Amino acid sequence: MYDDLINRAVDYHDDVVRNIKGIRTTQALFDDLSNDERDNEVAVAAEAAGYIPSSAPLITRPFDYGAVISYPFVPHNWHETRFSDGLHYGVWYGSHDVETTVCESVYHWRLFLSDSFSTEDRTITGERRVFSVRCDGILIDLRRKERAYPQLVDRVSYAYTQGVGGYLHHQGQNGLLVRSARSKGINAAILRPVCLSNVRDKCQLTYITNPAQDRVTVERQRGRVWLTLYPSRFS
Repeated sequence: MYDDLINRAVDYHDDVVRNIKGIRTTQALFDDLSNDERDNEVAVAAEAAGYIPSSAPLITRPFDYGAVISYPFVPHNWHETRFSDGLHYGVWYGSHDVETTVCESVYHWRLFLSDSFSTEDRTITGERRVFSVRCDGILIDLRRKERAYPQLVDRVSYAYTQGVGGYLHHQGQNGLLVRSARSKGINAAILRPVCLSNVRDKCQLTYITNPAQDRVTVERQRGRVWLTLYPSRFS
């Protein structure tokens, strides 16, 4: 089915960078619900009751999507991604560089804001945690394949890439390397957590935008603009 597409592999041994939601300063998450410490303790216990234990959640958590977390939301799937339908298996995504992770995450963040705050005309901020993870394993190499298979970087439809991801997952492959659809950078889509180890924090980021405007500024150091992005260019 994918003989011409999947015909090259690489023995990969390097870091990949992941960018997730994460606050710069630790906060008590439930203190806005009640001033009573006992109420906060109940809320913490309730949250912990549904928590899926893991010795390395920054590695394993994405693989739970489709295995456990998505089930209550069927048939509407909240965890669909480029290489997974979100219902049968999860994928861990990283990139070769921080800038690529920013382009990818800004695109999805702006989609969320468009759905949730489409009528807002005000500044909204989001904080991110960026970390490096060691990746060791044989990966399917789809870099430069987008020239012959533009569906790999389709900015709207994931139909083709989800088929590729499902096929590789069924074959027991570790994952793949592919060009980002939002920039010229390279993404890693990892299908098996055994390839990943050695999590190290890299930096914290703050995204700043107004849903009514086509601009996102990114700060690595508070108050100092590092990148300015225009989300319409990613769509």
